[in-house]
Amino acid sequence: MSRSPCSSETTRTAAAVNEEIRDLWQRSGGCLSPEDEEQYQRLLVEWAAATRDSDRPAA
Repeated sequence: MSRSPCSSETTRTAAAVNEEIRDLWQRSGGCLSPEDEEQYQRLLVEWAAATRDSDRPAA
């Protein structure tokens, strides 16, 4: 499940990414495996981009 946060076709809202982050933590029981940690880091980058994009005024 590799998502590219730079791809405009897979752009999700910060809320959607945040929901996936919460699900990941819940599934892991609060202790991330190395694979989960990699996914978490990717999600954080995607979330940060989505939050940054949502702060920009519409053109």
